[in-house]
Amino acid sequence: METPLEKALTTVVTTFHKYSGKEGSKLTLSRKELTELIQKGLSLAEKMTESSIEDLMKSLDRNSDQEIDFKEYSVFLTRLCMAYNDFFLEDHR
Repeated sequence: METPLEKALTTVVTTFHKYSGKEGSKLTLSRKELTELIQKGLSLAEKMTESSIEDLMKSLDRNSDQEIDFKEYSVFLTRLCMAYNDFFLEDHR
């Protein structure tokens, strides 16, 4: 049986592949695909402007190929987890 952590990891991977490959490579997210993933998968999307998504894309795209590969996506998720943790810690003080 899948543990909660394994289920979360499966969700992380399948979410990436759900949005990747609609344009171009099946192994990367274009700016449009990243935007769609954020808009449909994260409630914080309501607070993100086009320019903030563009800034995010630039900060994640370490090799400047205009696409986000899985490694770059995992950096995004790590940053997001850290922000959620910070919020959790603040909420419990």
